[in-house]
Amino acid sequence: MRKRVSAMTFAVALLMWLPAAAQDQAQVQKGMAVYAEQKCGICHAIAGKGNAKGPLDDVGSRLGADEIRDWMVDAPGMTAKSKSTRKPPMRSYPKLSKEELDALVAYMLSLRK
Repeated sequence: MRKRVSAMTFAVALLMWLPAAAQDQAQVQKGMAVYAEQKCGICHAIAGKGNAKGPLDDVGSRLGADEIRDWMVDAPGMTAKSKSTRKPPMRSYPKLSKEELDALVAYMLSLRK
């Protein structure tokens, strides 16, 4: 009986997780599109593609969602907070919709080493 409950619990958990994982992956894919549309690769690199001076390969390991979002909406404030000296400094993206911003954050969070 105990094994049956464990298998059932696992099956229910898996069924609940699958839609969330698919939704997360769709959000990451959307974020990849926003990254390309905004031409982020001019200043940043992912997997060796783009400007090597601004690698983002592990940004999801280094920063949380709020910090990543802040870099996109208040880059000057984050530049001052982090004491970044990179030139040219990052610019903000105030015209991104909430959906675009959420997708871009999801994509950045997926970048882990």
